[in-house]
Amino acid sequence: MKRVEGIKSIVFDMDGVIFDTERACIDAWKVVAEKHNISNIEEVCIACIGTNSNETRRIVLKNYGEDFPYDEYSLEMSSEFKKIFAKGIPVKKGAKELLSFLKENQVKMSIASSTKTATVIKELTEAGLVDYFDIIVGGDQVSRSKPNPDIFLAACEKLLAIPEKTYGIEDSFNGMRALKAAGMRPIMVPDIIKPDDEMKNIACTIREDFFKVIDYFNEEI
Repeated sequence: MKRVEGIKSIVFDMDGVIFDTERACIDAWKVVAEKHNISNIEEVCIACIGTNSNETRRIVLKNYGEDFPYDEYSLEMSSEFKKIFAKGIPVKKGAKELLSFLKENQVKMSIASSTKTATVIKELTEAGLVDYFDIIVGGDQVSRSKPNPDIFLAACEKLLAIPEKTYGIEDSFNGMRALKAAGMRPIMVPDIIKPDDEMKNIACTIREDFFKVIDYFNEEI
């Protein structure tokens, strides 16, 4: 691959970006919803994409009421999720190639995931990807969830990177909004939610997979 200039730092979301997990999470919630006769679960799950556990809880309780047994049902969902990925969580198309490409070009890399830090490290380690990243920031390290910029600003600070010169890769609307609020350079690689006019205005580019992101870095920078 051609060596590129000008990319010094980049921050990745994890779920729906590095790992193909978003649809499986919704499917796991659907199993729980069918068991307990919960309506509109997919719509509520989509509203939660890109948020941390506290914000997810808030959204769910807002939709179903404060007496909704969220903790109990969340554990059931986790059990169903683990069944789906009993042999490991699948890595998105082109992810390893992009990470290797960036590593070869001495680009500093961070994960900024709404998932808890320990889980992020565990899943990246199991996938053989953890060593690509210089910094890992989980949702439990910041007080405010995406679309607030806190987690991306924390990642840039830990990378000693200037936000305005740092790229961010996201799949969710909340994540893209957080990148914009952080003053970073947003790249969208859509997963479940397809980009609308707002996302097209926010994004430096929208690419269908990581191979197309490599093309972007080679062609545009």
